[in-house]
This record gives sequence, C-alpha cells and structure tokens, in this order.
Amino acid sequence: MAWPLPGRKPEMAVINLQRTRAIAWKEFLHIRYDPRTLFLLFVFPVVELIMLGYALNMEIQRVDMAVVDYSRSTQSRRLIESFAGSPFFHLFPFERRPEEADELFKRRVAQAVLVIPADFDRQMTQNPLTSVQIIIDAADANAATLIRKYCQQILLRFNEKQMGAVPQPVDFRPAILFNPDLKSAYFFVPGIVALILMLVAALLTSVAITRERELGSMEQLLVSPVRPNELILGKVLPYIALAFIESVFIVGMGKLLFGIPFRGSLLLLALLTIVYILVGLSLGIMISTRAKTQQVAMMVANV
Repeated sequence: MAWPLPGRKPEMAVINLQRTRAIAWKEFLHIRYDPRTLFLLFVFPVVELIMLGYALNMEIQRVDMAVVDYSRSTQSRRLIESFAGSPFFHLFPFERRPEEADELFKRRVAQAVLVIPADFDRQMTQNPLTSVQIIIDAADANAATLIRKYCQQILLRFNEKQMGAVPQPVDFRPAILFNPDLKSAYFFVPGIVALILMLVAALLTSVAITRERELGSMEQLLVSPVRPNELILGKVLPYIALAFIESVFIVGMGKLLFGIPFRGSLLLLALLTIVYILVGLSLGIMISTRAKTQQVAMMVANV
C-alpha cells in the first residue's frame, strides 16, 4: 500500500473544473473546425428527418380520379359531386373505355377510375342495390387500401343522403382524441426525432473518444495532469450542449415540415431530453471502449 509523504494531503478524487473546462474548450474547437462533425450535427439529422418523415407518410393528400359517366343523369352528377367535394380527390373526365384505364395508371395520370353505368339513374329508383365500378391502381398497396377506404366513406355518405333519415338501432358516433384527423405523422415523426437524437449522441461521442486513441493523443492526455473522469466529462460536455440544441432544432423542423403540435410541459420535455441525451452519450462511451477505429465506432453506433 502506498502511503502519502509526510506533510502532504492525499489526492482526492475530485473534478478540477479548470482542467475539465480546458478539455471541453479543446473539444469545442475541434467540432468547430471539423466538417464531418458539423455535418453529423446539423445536416445529417435534417436530411434523415425529411427522408424518413416523407417516406413513412401513410397519408394520401390528392388522388387523381378519372370519371367515365355513361349515365349523364342527375343522380350520376350528384355522385360525381360527392367525390369532387372531398379534399382527397381530383376528378377529370375520361371519354375512353374503362378497359383502357391501365394506360392512365402506366402514365401515372390517375390512381383510380370511377365508372358509372348507363342505367344508374334507373337502378337508383327501382333496385334496392345499385352498383358502380371503381378501378384502383394497386401498384402501391398501401395507397390502394387508403383510396378504397376513402371511396367507401364517400359512397356511404351518398347512400345516406339518398335514403334520407333512416332510424338506426344504435347511433354510433366515435370520438377520436389527440389526433382527430388521424394523421400518421403525429405518431411516427416524434419517434424519428428520438431515433435521430439517440443515433447522433452515441455516434459523436464514440467517434470523438475513438479518434483520440486512433491519432495517438489519448496517451498524451492520460500522462497529463488531467484525471480520467475530467477527461471523459470534458469530452462529453460539448456534446451534451450541442445535442440539446439539436433536439430543439429537429423538434422545430418537425413542427415546420409536418405540423406536429406541442402539448404538455416544456420544462418536463427539456429535463427528459437531457436524461435521454445522457443515455445516448453513455452508449457512445461504451462503444468507444471496444472500437479501435472511427469507422468501427460509426458502424456500431449506427446499428
């Protein structure tokens, strides 16, 4: 056991703020003059948010629908007006045969074709069941499913108007809370923001520490008066601040690009974001203990 020299106090495991601040300032300067780090901090999150945000969008804003009206009657015009009154459909006339609708799909001119038979008006007055044909381009299965649901809703409302007020045994009126428009961006964009924040925090920390080892400067820091806890804290502090700034930035981008509303306590969100950032930085430190090169650290952090 090593005893301290007479008249000398044993060195306590405390953090020297001056040395920690010097390491943090060194890391800030490196970030400032490193294009790759600046790219990972400010360009990569925006690009990933835009790509994933629009790629995972499950909504259809506009459906181009061709209309083949063989009836040209009052009832057929009412049906067409029902589709035209929907914000999802953009209608245009199609004078050719319905069998040629695949040409519209191949040229990406239309996503659906509405075919109204010639005896549509007579069927509406005489038959209890009237049929119209809707041809949907199912090259995109998700879009085709949504278009079919939109058409079913419009036809249901059209039938209710034609039948008038019919007493129902159960009056079903669902109340949709928190997301009344059922916008898919409201639930997956916040998840993308959390994913980006974790990825960037772990990636930057692991690369920053691995870079010191790869360039040989880690040994110089270890033989300096800087203690390991001061070194780690000084390396991490800049990324805590920058990751928090980035979280505000990407949340603002989510609001600007996708209209994500903010509800709840801003202070609670800030506190939990800091905790979340610390978890990501801890993951990056763990990766840096095993990764020998920056490339390996980047690959593991991306996984």
